[in-house]
Amino acid sequence: MRVHIEKNGRGGKVVTLVKGFVGTDADLKTLGKLLKSKCGVGGSVKDDEIIVQGSFRDRVVELLKAEGYTNTK
Repeated sequence: MRVHIEKNGRGGKVVTLVKGFVGTDADLKTLGKLLKSKCGVGGSVKDDEIIVQGSFRDRVVELLKAEGYTNTK
């Protein structure tokens, strides 16, 4: 999975994107909910990517590795 910071097209707001998830939609939604709750912010899951409001790239990578997703950058 790849974790990106994006600002373009979002009204100047910064979001953290998680792309490249391999699994079911239910697993994707569960992972999105976990990441949002651990970061204490909002977000959504659409188009096979997780959107977390704010700049949390390092924290999200750390959380993904703690959950067992080893191929995370």
